[in-house]
Amino acid sequence: MTTDYKPIPTAGSETGLDVLKDMLRARSFLAALRSMHTNVGALFKVTLPGFQPIVLVGPENNRKMLVSQRDQFDWRTESDAVTGLLRRGVLVVDGDEHDLYRDLMNPALVRRAVPQHVPAMSAETDRVITQWRDGQTVDMLVEMRKVALLILMRTLYGVDFMPDMERLWKPILKLLKYISPGLWIVWPTMPRPQYRRAIKTVDDYLYRIIRERRNNSQMGSADDLLGRLIAHPAMTDDLIRDQLLTMMIAGHDTSTALMAWIWVMLGTHPDTLMQVQTEIDTVIGTDQPAEEHMHPLSYCDQVIKETLRMYPPIHIGNRRANTDIPIDAYQIPEQSRVMYSIYTTHRDPEQWENPDKFEPERFCPHIREKRPALAYVPFGGGPRNCIGAAFSQIEAKVIMARVLQQFELEPLQNKVHPHMGATLEPRPGVKIRVHKRS
Repeated sequence: MTTDYKPIPTAGSETGLDVLKDMLRARSFLAALRSMHTNVGALFKVTLPGFQPIVLVGPENNRKMLVSQRDQFDWRTESDAVTGLLRRGVLVVDGDEHDLYRDLMNPALVRRAVPQHVPAMSAETDRVITQWRDGQTVDMLVEMRKVALLILMRTLYGVDFMPDMERLWKPILKLLKYISPGLWIVWPTMPRPQYRRAIKTVDDYLYRIIRERRNNSQMGSADDLLGRLIAHPAMTDDLIRDQLLTMMIAGHDTSTALMAWIWVMLGTHPDTLMQVQTEIDTVIGTDQPAEEHMHPLSYCDQVIKETLRMYPPIHIGNRRANTDIPIDAYQIPEQSRVMYSIYTTHRDPEQWENPDKFEPERFCPHIREKRPALAYVPFGGGPRNCIGAAFSQIEAKVIMARVLQQFELEPLQNKVHPHMGATLEPRPGVKIRVHKRS
């Protein structure tokens, strides 16, 4: 029996004009997605020259894509820059190959394994912020990237990244630009020779730390992520490089964006900042953050989760249909690019009251439990949810604590906008004047 499916909705001429106006007004493609959702529905097709993804919005569509029909969607798209860079990284492979890498890496990142890293997270944060001078203006987007890189490399790879930070800083930013949205999306085969040197520089560094760990079993820990990868007989240096680069790029950049947005939110909501400061002073005082402090920082947790709602670092999920896929009254054709808009779902007025307002209290347990589970998906959902979800949220608490234990913050009224790079980050930066606490 043949099923008659409806055509996938697109914006007509009048609606398209409204969408264009909204996008130009906000100077962001994010506004266009929200406008399409409002005017067209929870499933629609973008019709730009050379770029026509099908976009899904809302908890029910998230459930179909991430849980009930997930096997019909592939992560890997051979022509995408992220696949070209990460090669066989856990983020861009499917099936048994993905499961192998994930099973190897999970024990180093699951929630019960993360608290042991709290002292290292605190120490690496201090290495950056102790360089701040009283009254200095710092850019939190830059400073949090330093902290995120140091923490990731120390805790997961057993490496001190500080000696290589300056040399690798620009190559890492270059790699982030390489996978950021750009002309390559509509012209996948476009020449991009300007990135070769940066890729080689970072590759040489990663192959070096793999080689050093193989040659010196006393370095790092057999249970950290690098140690676990090296111990598995199927993992060649090339495959290990792919996993290390995946975590290095995706892991540090998402933490950078999250922390930068947290400082934006605290800087523009002084009452929230005061409440966070009070909680940290009460729970930790002047001690170093420790495992037992993490759970009692409940209001900090709400601030982190609300920041992730408003500005999810990974704001859209990208898949490829591996077969014709029925979704309600529509059929998504095989090989279609399909995206689920995390940002739009998080700003959906049907799911969130006053969705554009920063309200950490939304994540009080008695309120949180009333929402559909997949209305909130900053780390995706289902079996392939973000491997670093627990790590990043504990890391954020530690960084917030160390900064606010030592400094009072004077936000400078610089206007920021969400920039769609490799992650969603505040541009042009987050300028704050820091004053040492007595």
